[in-house]
Formats: sequence, structure tokens, C-alpha cells
Amino acid sequence: MKKTYNTFSPEETEKIARTFAKKLDKGTPHFIAMYGDLGVGKTAFVRGLASVLAPTARVKSPTYTVVNEYKGAGLPLYHFDVYRIEDEDDLYSVGFYEYLQKGICVTEWSENIESSIPKNAYRVKIERGKNPENERIITIEE
Repeated sequence: MKKTYNTFSPEETEKIARTFAKKLDKGTPHFIAMYGDLGVGKTAFVRGLASVLAPTARVKSPTYTVVNEYKGAGLPLYHFDVYRIEDEDDLYSVGFYEYLQKGICVTEWSENIESSIPKNAYRVKIERGKNPENERIITIEE
């Protein structure tokens, strides 16, 4: 099932993510693959997820660390930035596959690891809308 939303601010993007996060079973591992260009709001979406799944987390892009871990009431939230991942060996070297069964994993730049995304993953695509400065089109595929 696909759902599409239009947002006009980072706060609205976070609100969509909060609503989505409330549907997730916090005790079950999940994988959320995010797609979208630089600056479209992927990290804002993750902030919204974390506000439900790990409310005390201070979310920032894990660009140089590859993964940030946020502890919550249920399973931990693992926030990956795979922009610099070049191949399967890079995924193994950061322990990517070990995280999959331990928590809720969210990957930014998922187009870089398409063959490694679990079949049952949620897919979130964020695109610029007609007003590219602030309008975003968010498609969530469950």
C-alpha cells in the first residue's frame, strides 16, 4: 500500500513521520529505506520517527559516522547514512547486517544499497514539490 503526503515545512514532515512511527510495533525489528536528494528532509523525517521511538534522542545526520543509535522504550533506533557506502564489503565493515535483527533501522540514501534492503522494508521517498524551496511530496510504501 502506498500513501502520498504533501508537506510545506520540516515540522509537517516530522508530523507525518510521527504518525507513521505510531503504527510500528516498537518491540519488533523494522527496516525503513529512505530515498531522496540532498536537502529534501530525510533527516527531518527521522527526527519525527525518533520523537516517538526514542523521545530523548537528539537526531543529527550520521554522514561521517555512518550510523547513530538512539535508545528508546522499545528496540533501539539505528539511523544510517549510506551515502558513502560503495559495496557489500563496506556494509559488512560497519556491521550493517548485525543491526537488522536488533532494532528499527532507517537508512538515508537507500538507492546506494538497493540489493541489501530486506524484502519487507518500508520505503519512504521524499521529493521536492512545485515550490521546491519548501514543498515536499512524501510517499510511504508499506
